[in-house]
Amino acid sequence: MPVVSDEEVIELLDQRRFVILQGPPGTGKTHLAKKLLRDTYGGRGEMVQFHANTTYENFIGGLAPIVDGSEVGLRFAPKRGYLLNAVVNAGREKFLLVLDEINRADMAKVLGEAIFLLEAGDPDREVTLPQDFGLPIGSRLRLPENLHILGTMNTADRSIAIVDVAVRRRFAFVDLWPSHQVVQDHGSALAVKYFRKTLSLFVEHASDDALALVPGHSYFLERDERAAVRKLRFELIPLLNEYLAQGFVSGFAEHVRALIQEIEALG
Repeated sequence: MPVVSDEEVIELLDQRRFVILQGPPGTGKTHLAKKLLRDTYGGRGEMVQFHANTTYENFIGGLAPIVDGSEVGLRFAPKRGYLLNAVVNAGREKFLLVLDEINRADMAKVLGEAIFLLEAGDPDREVTLPQDFGLPIGSRLRLPENLHILGTMNTADRSIAIVDVAVRRRFAFVDLWPSHQVVQDHGSALAVKYFRKTLSLFVEHASDDALALVPGHSYFLERDERAAVRKLRFELIPLLNEYLAQGFVSGFAEHVRALIQEIEALG
């Protein structure tokens, strides 16, 4: 499986500014994003969890109720969302906005007119916002060159829509795959054994579509043998059972069931 280094992702962020880490569950996408935010950007940034209810108003901004001393008790005023706050907080140093599970939201709706700004080679692009958000943004939005956006995307989640082409072409995509070296360095002999068995099972039998479901190395990171068995039984097996129930691995279901039975026999 191809291995992507931290340095390659950092270089891509410097060049392209807008990057998405995509891969099967357990391949360390969120872990890598947090590590870059902490170590490379020195904590200058923010991590936002996307979900089905994330809206344009959450991400860009919109009218929100504000308590005041009037007879009604509140009024509506423009309130900045995550992206506008990132623009304000970016300053002059590199700033990273992490959008975890980016494809859980409807990105076309969440971005709105701001999709026009996601063009790394044209930092002078500007859009007019529907409200005046006050200084220093007002009603005109431009993304500073030192603002980088890093999304994470689970390729195994078939319950949500794929990022559409208009959004997809504005990001650079990095594939993260299970790492044998990580398991070798941080897992027990048993964990390494079943990592190899699981990986071989998917590589040998899965279609290109099903290969994106291969469980990542985080399901095997236990040095203690008993802890490794518990992790396999209570984390890996439920994932494989879900794949079976959803019909995602129908082409090699018997092989998957055999692996599950073998792990269950470990006790």
